[in-house]
Amino acid sequence: MTDPRIHMSKPALGDAERQAVLEVLYTPTLSMGAQTAAFEQAVAEYVGAQHAIAVNSGTAGLHLCVRAAGIAAGDLVLTTPFSFVASSNVMLFENAVPVFVDVDPVSGNLDVAQLTEAADALAAGGAAAQTWLPRQGVDAGAALKAILPVDVFGQPADYDAIQAVASQHELAIIEDSCEAIGAHYRGRPAGLLGDMGVFAFYPNKQMTTGEGGVVVTNDGQVADFMRALRNQGRAVHDAWLQHTHLGYNYRITELSAALGRVQLGRLDELLAAREQVAGWYTDRLSGMAGGEAPVVIKSTTRMSWFVYVVRLAQGIDREDVIHRLDAAGIPSRAYFKPIHLQPYMMERFGYQPGDFPVTEDLGARGLALPFSSVMNEAEVELVCSELRKVLG
Repeated sequence: MTDPRIHMSKPALGDAERQAVLEVLYTPTLSMGAQTAAFEQAVAEYVGAQHAIAVNSGTAGLHLCVRAAGIAAGDLVLTTPFSFVASSNVMLFENAVPVFVDVDPVSGNLDVAQLTEAADALAAGGAAAQTWLPRQGVDAGAALKAILPVDVFGQPADYDAIQAVASQHELAIIEDSCEAIGAHYRGRPAGLLGDMGVFAFYPNKQMTTGEGGVVVTNDGQVADFMRALRNQGRAVHDAWLQHTHLGYNYRITELSAALGRVQLGRLDELLAAREQVAGWYTDRLSGMAGGEAPVVIKSTTRMSWFVYVVRLAQGIDREDVIHRLDAAGIPSRAYFKPIHLQPYMMERFGYQPGDFPVTEDLGARGLALPFSSVMNEAEVELVCSELRKVLG
């Protein structure tokens, strides 16, 4: 039966996906089998990576990257406060310190001018470094180890500039591309724009495995280390009850991997459909009073549309807009709440409102509209019509 409601997001699943999962259920192998290996190979080939490591979430993948980069207690990592919390939480798992840099007001990605200034200051130490560090929770003499950019909403960050900073200060780059599989930066694929990158496949993503993620890298030693960590720390030649490393149960299931293989085979089709939906939105919201459509910047040579987030004008009551849209049967939500203003981050590091004004402005004005590859033009028309009514 067709569901007449408009959903915030909806995966594009068909008979091929259902059949692939069903076939796994007729085998005795539900974890760490042929489907996982085949899915990893397919992702590696799609991106052009030498290695792909499938895990049970994008968060797990980012955590493995933090471990593989040698980031430990007290170390500093430059990153963005305009993101989903997982990109900073993975540092806290190791008691490292996310050092936030504000973002570009157009793309929402790291402001590379401020990133350069922050890295130089932290390398110099002293009073200059203090202006970039959180008010509390940082050990004296803490070392800067890495940069973790986020490809926000499916648009890659400025990696040429980020790579220049990383090279100057000998920093690892962990690319959080959980929202950007299939995107290109200056013709180069997302995920391979740093030393290691992570894709995520939650049901609202461009493609889904239900729950799951994949790390991609061209470093064989890093890949072997991550494969060990995801499987309770078992190294390549370890017996089942031998554990070389402190590891985790970050394994993806065979069912998820089978689903992912089919979805990956359709990814270009799914991305094209999402681009069409985004185009319908942009055409209808052009010149909209009270808000503005998202912008694809020049360095993004292929956008991977994850969500469609409009920015309301200053002074508009977003909660009232959300309430009135909901009354009309249109779901919507705020996107993102700045990480530094999450209660546990404020308590741990002493962050306060006003610390990162661009992030806070984008967080206060962003409104995610219903978006998926299975939306039709009539649904987009309805959403836009109701939004225009609400905004007057």
